Amino acid sequence: VTLQDSGAEKIKVIKALRQVLPTLSLADAKKAAEETPTVLGETVSKEDAQKMKAALEEAGAKVVLA
Repeated sequence: VTLQDSGAEKIKVIKALRQVLPTLSLADAKKAAEETPTVLGETVSKEDAQKMKAALEEAGAKVVLA
């Protein structure tokens, strides 16, 4: 799962990142949103990847599944 662009509303994307990756600190989520493209998950199941993509796209981010 790769975050390509955080969009116009970075705060919503940062909140969504913290929801889909609970171990991510606020600083790390902010860094991931600002320094795109960012790989968020390499070894996640397809189902989990779809959930992450849906949550992040709802917040306004552009996400690519590889």
